[in-house]
Amino acid sequence: MPTVLAILAEGFEEIEAIAPIDLLRRAGADVTIAALGKTNRVKGRSGIILTADILLEAVQAQRFDCLLLPGGPHVKLLRADAQVRALVLSFAKNDLWIAAICAAPAILHDLGLLVGRRYTAHFSVANELPEILAELRVVTDGKLITSRGAGTSIDFGLTIVEHLFNPSKAREVSVAICA
Repeated sequence: MPTVLAILAEGFEEIEAIAPIDLLRRAGADVTIAALGKTNRVKGRSGIILTADILLEAVQAQRFDCLLLPGGPHVKLLRADAQVRALVLSFAKNDLWIAAICAAPAILHDLGLLVGRRYTAHFSVANELPEILAELRVVTDGKLITSRGAGTSIDFGLTIVEHLFNPSKAREVSVAICA
């Protein structure tokens, strides 16, 4: 069973976190939600509070097959956090899946992980990402999956399911949710 680590901080975009996490869990993935900060209660940009499974400081990156980085205003906190940057680099170095949506691909850009790669992101960070494929909803390049924003969250989640499981599992989940 694939394992996924989703990192949330205050101000995360709820749809971009909840939709992929839900789809992955429906497919059978073991998703761990980690909170950046001192409490496992994390408030999203629209005021929805999620209870994380663990604090990020307690995470061991080697346990996971995929890192999920939702977007939203919390991206500025993720970009500034040394542990987040180290985790992202560890996933990349170990050729593990990284899935980033909305503004979160900017974290990958900061770390030099988008050089020579195909990717997309939210228009709010397009000026930072010179090679953005802004017209595409989801882009996969190697073990990197990027997506544009809240409106592409279902496509993004199903793409992650497809790569962590297989196309058949992604179709099964898609049919079950009427996507």
